[in-house]
Amino acid sequence: APEIAEFFTAMGMPVIQAWGMTETTAPATQIPLDEIRYDAVGRPLPGVAVAITDSGEIVVRGPNVFPGYFKNPQATDETLRNGWCHTGDMGSFDDEGFLHITGRIKELIITSGGKNIAPLNLEFLLTSIPLVNQSVVVGDARPYLTALLTLDCEALARFASEHGLDASQPLDAHPAVLAQLEKDIEEKNSALARYERIKKFRVVPGEFTQETGELTPTMKLKKRIILDKYKDLIEDMYGK
Repeated sequence: APEIAEFFTAMGMPVIQAWGMTETTAPATQIPLDEIRYDAVGRPLPGVAVAITDSGEIVVRGPNVFPGYFKNPQATDETLRNGWCHTGDMGSFDDEGFLHITGRIKELIITSGGKNIAPLNLEFLLTSIPLVNQSVVVGDARPYLTALLTLDCEALARFASEHGLDASQPLDAHPAVLAQLEKDIEEKNSALARYERIKKFRVVPGEFTQETGELTPTMKLKKRIILDKYKDLIEDMYGK
């Protein structure tokens, strides 16, 4: 989050953003030390070419790009095409040549109205709400966007204390909690295009974890598993 990076920079510990992947031998872009900013992941490193395809995918070419996957020519051919490494990330360049990451190709949501939406930024926006711990945006082939949320235990305890709620009881469905979430989501929606706005949400008890099969070992959400596990909650948000 920008405010966290600003905090450390103010303490004399500048946070330098970079971007890359194992297949590009780690960083392919980096924020210059003399142009620190917090809304991008830098410019291409010397000798590295970074481009955006017509579909919005980031591709990389240069001596840093790997020669292929070990004994897996099919995966190699899918990733390396015409000398470019197809990263699967979506992004764009601003007028100053800084790269911005907007999402993942595989996670792209296409609504029933034909709008292409990268959920990553929306999910980050939702998790910036104090009460929210994790979020999954739903809407592929649907008329509008919805979200599954888990709550932050510490923030929920503070909220309960401030509003005189019994914290020993489950608060996931408490009217005061839901009302606060609705208010905060509406505030976030006000800065979004109409087709990007979250129309409905449901709170999932507990949190997404590795033990329950919803997180990878690197703490990434297994969205297909989550969408299948909570399909009844999702259908309820679409009136089915």
